[in-house]
Amino acid sequence: MPVPLSPLLTRRSALLGVAALAGCARLPASPEGPLEPITLEAAFAGRAVGAGVFRVPLIGFERRFTARLDGRLEGDRLTVVEDFVYDDGEEVRLTWVFDRAGPGRWTGRREDTVGPAEVVEQGSEIRLSYTVDFRSGEDTTRLGFEDVIYFGPDGRIVNEAIVSRWGIPIGTVRFEMLRI
Repeated sequence: MPVPLSPLLTRRSALLGVAALAGCARLPASPEGPLEPITLEAAFAGRAVGAGVFRVPLIGFERRFTARLDGRLEGDRLTVVEDFVYDDGEEVRLTWVFDRAGPGRWTGRREDTVGPAEVVEQGSEIRLSYTVDFRSGEDTTRLGFEDVIYFGPDGRIVNEAIVSRWGIPIGTVRFEMLRI
């Protein structure tokens, strides 16, 4: 017969878990090594294919996906259509619309974003910060994303992200793309 946990032990465990998560990085680390400069249009104008994984280590959750991207630059507007196929067969199409906001800066929106995404190009990396209402079945979960995008040494475009809920880091995303 299982031994019931005391409410104090359960609260302590929850507090320790939250403290451990709060200690996780809130921003992805900058890529290491000398890398090529990157801009939003260099990364996303044109066509690309890739694969990635979303992980929530605390609960052992992992969801893999593939994606096709089609980006079109018209003046100071970059539109990127993303077609995702998840390992469970779910297919999702999302479209980013980015508008140049000044040298090295963009703002963006997608169907699921809450407010504008902020984009900053910084030499060999792009920082992308946004909030989404993630829909899964009947549920909607608000998640924050802090992305770093860069050219890998092999020419791939790498997008790494820290995912947070209520400001607490809960997971990561790693997505690698090749231009086609």
